[in-house]
Amino acid sequence: TDNEQKNGLSKININTASKEQLMTLPGVGSSRADEIIKYRSKNRFQSIEDIQNISGIGQKSFEKIKEKIIVD
Repeated sequence: TDNEQKNGLSKININTASKEQLMTLPGVGSSRADEIIKYRSKNRFQSIEDIQNISGIGQKSFEKIKEKIIVD
């Protein structure tokens, strides 16, 4: 949205982001980024909540990243 662009905040699309982009999210390192990419290659993320299907990303982790991610 225009507001996000003005603030310099761009959300990460978890269906298309590169491994490097995913690793900028709090709590997402190399192996977790690989898990996200593996998951989306089989079943695209339908909602941001679906990221909780990734091993190691539970409610607490989701709370930290939910404002930073989108699905498209």
